[in-house]
Amino acid sequence: MSSFKTFLKSGHAPTLFAAFLYFDFTFAIWVLNGAMAPFISETFNLNAAQKGFMISVPIIAGALMRFPLGVLSQYIGRKSAALVEMGLIVLALLYGFLFVDTYNEVITMGVLLGIAGGSFGIALSLGSGWFPARYKGLAMGIAGAGNSGTVLAVLFAPPLAQQFGWTAVYGLAAATMLIPMVVLWLMAKEPPDREQHQSLRQHTACLFEKDGWAFSLIYIVTFGGFIGLASFLPTYFYDQFKVTKVEAGQLTMLATLMGSGIRIVGGYLGDRFGGVNTLSVVLMAVAATLVACGFAGSSLVATTLLFMLCFAALGAGNGALFQLVPLRWPLTTAVAGSMIGEIGALGGGFLPNAMGQSKHLTGTYLWGFVAFAALAVGVLMMMRYMQLRWTRTWAEKGGRARA
Repeated sequence: MSSFKTFLKSGHAPTLFAAFLYFDFTFAIWVLNGAMAPFISETFNLNAAQKGFMISVPIIAGALMRFPLGVLSQYIGRKSAALVEMGLIVLALLYGFLFVDTYNEVITMGVLLGIAGGSFGIALSLGSGWFPARYKGLAMGIAGAGNSGTVLAVLFAPPLAQQFGWTAVYGLAAATMLIPMVVLWLMAKEPPDREQHQSLRQHTACLFEKDGWAFSLIYIVTFGGFIGLASFLPTYFYDQFKVTKVEAGQLTMLATLMGSGIRIVGGYLGDRFGGVNTLSVVLMAVAATLVACGFAGSSLVATTLLFMLCFAALGAGNGALFQLVPLRWPLTTAVAGSMIGEIGALGGGFLPNAMGQSKHLTGTYLWGFVAFAALAVGVLMMMRYMQLRWTRTWAEKGGRARA
């Protein structure tokens, strides 16, 4: 407890809390269509491939929004960029409440929900910007635990959609966005680590480095797997096990809750044992649990437990990776994080489409799981090769911060 108090005193705790809340609510909005997918699919009688595509659209759109918002935050400040983004989210949700009546309009709404997916780099940089290097992993883990917004979405959206209709949920979500806007306005302070005089080329330098793409590939598995599975699981549970739409959301909540909470632990483990060491264990666990999930498709209990283990590994991996980011790019953490988040989140768009195509073409979801597990193994091999240079240049053995 005393060490945690020391951690809080080393930075600005109110800003960290505001960043967490901001990320939590925007993350919930980002996955809203995935949480309500069984309702939307029933309304428009979608096939498996259409379901996968519909779920993937907000993820891909959110990935593409991350880098522009990260750059914007470097010029107007992270607090201002967050407030602008939340204002746009409210307008997007009002559009969904008032005008979405067809499948094509659902796809358009998915693009607009992608605005909420752009919050990642801003939230993590805002929350961790006040903290010294030795606590960056933990601070980013706490701010990044806002991906628990998935839990809010899958827990509340299905029963609200069942009672009021799924388009009404957009309107209710617009009202809730006022909470993080007010909290961030009153409590957050712009961190002192902002570099005001760097050129756009300097801000985007990580785009032209091998390390940036290596980190992005790792994040395709850890965060792409998290957001992709979190968005697809309500549909998977509903189709595979014939549970109710509300029960599908509750089962998804059990799995995603593990990933959200363990993200903080992942940041701590990265600080303590090194991000590379932590990620090595994570990637092996992800591959093993995904293959096991594919073969456990006849048992609801086994599948749920395996997904909980998989999400725990994915959450720890997200925290561990972003323990490494501020070590590698200490002066442009926000933009580097946004770029990595942008490329990595695209992996989340791959997974629902792979699952939908697997079911559509072969009649089983198994090959979707196997494909993503193979990707995890390939990324693990790449990381173990790259870390030989990392630990000679900017990190200690295992990926720890240098003294």
